[in-house]
Amino acid sequence: MIVFWIALLSLAIWLVLVFARDGFWQTSERDASPLAPLPGREGPGVGWPVAADALSSYPPTPDPSLAGRGEDGPWPYVVAIVPARDEAEVIARSIGSLAAQDYPGDFRIILVDDSSSDGTADIARAAGRDRLQVLTGAALANGWTGKLWAVSQGIAAAGTAPDYLLLTDADIAHAPDTLRTLVARAVAEERVLVSLMARLRCESLAERALIPAFVWFFQMLYPFAAVNRRASGRAAAAGGVMLVERTALDAAGGIAAVRSALIDDCAFGALMKTQGAIWLGLTDRAVSIRRYDSWDSVAQMIARSAYAQLSYSPVLLAGTTIGLAITYLAPPLLAIFGQGETRMTAIAAWALMALAFQPMLRFYRRSPLWGPALPAIATFYAGCTLLSAWQHGRGRGGLWKGRVQAARHEEGLPS
Repeated sequence: MIVFWIALLSLAIWLVLVFARDGFWQTSERDASPLAPLPGREGPGVGWPVAADALSSYPPTPDPSLAGRGEDGPWPYVVAIVPARDEAEVIARSIGSLAAQDYPGDFRIILVDDSSSDGTADIARAAGRDRLQVLTGAALANGWTGKLWAVSQGIAAAGTAPDYLLLTDADIAHAPDTLRTLVARAVAEERVLVSLMARLRCESLAERALIPAFVWFFQMLYPFAAVNRRASGRAAAAGGVMLVERTALDAAGGIAAVRSALIDDCAFGALMKTQGAIWLGLTDRAVSIRRYDSWDSVAQMIARSAYAQLSYSPVLLAGTTIGLAITYLAPPLLAIFGQGETRMTAIAAWALMALAFQPMLRFYRRSPLWGPALPAIATFYAGCTLLSAWQHGRGRGGLWKGRVQAARHEEGLPS
């Protein structure tokens, strides 16, 4: 009898996830969607790309020479901050794509070279043309993660003149209109933060099997529709592409307010939502070019922050492991080995999860047959979460390019 109740619990969980979780699985929050009207404003959104009046009312910067003027009026002044540590494999394409932005306003790029030993800075200089400034990063300050320390130095070098800062990773390649569309949404919808979940590389077998689920699980934890609602308390961001309003960032306490966060993008999203509306969506405009060619490389990427997501709590780890088993593993097992009502209930739960995975599979142009395989994929992720806890226990948590960053949690710093 107990197996029937487990099957029924699994089905109930999936009914809630599918019908009462802000439609996280529908992949409807994308940067190709029309701009939304502001609260209290009648009529449809301002359209896409941005309508002329969305920027004509934007206040120019104090120094007119810093405010570019395109066909739609003055555009905000933007500085991109790119932290980079040993990124020779990807930096030319990343910086080159930023330098090629067709943004009508004033725009420049600051790359913070974080102790690279592979010639990252020289490769970036060749690709960045006259838009790029390379800053040699200082030694890591106490209480900071490496990435955020580099970002903080870039922000300081940008000064107070920029209207917006584009915080983007060194492994992201941007379409020429990425910045234009980010700014359009930020201005037209009055968002203090606009973030894009870059399309992750999905070419190797490990990537094809695991990467769509990575984004899908992220959306389950942080439903984009809820993040984007002004009245919702839910907040998140995707660290690869984040356009932030400079004055709002200063009012929130600056990047130092999240300086030790291992999952820095979600911490940053929560910080910025205290200052105003934020927006997070899927995109085809920004793509990650970092390779995860092996199962181990994907596992290490997941394990780097999985235990931090559970606040380094053994109790939450145990509860999560049991919850994953009931949610993902029980339906296929009971569908195969159960009988009668137990089997039918388990089949319904398995079918729901497979169907809910389909929109993400279509977004990544993967076979729908990966849907029924979601229990096996989730089991892999559960194993990576346990690996993350084990690495943290050995003092190797959050390892990234030679730096053990999760250990800073044990020094009493917020995570």
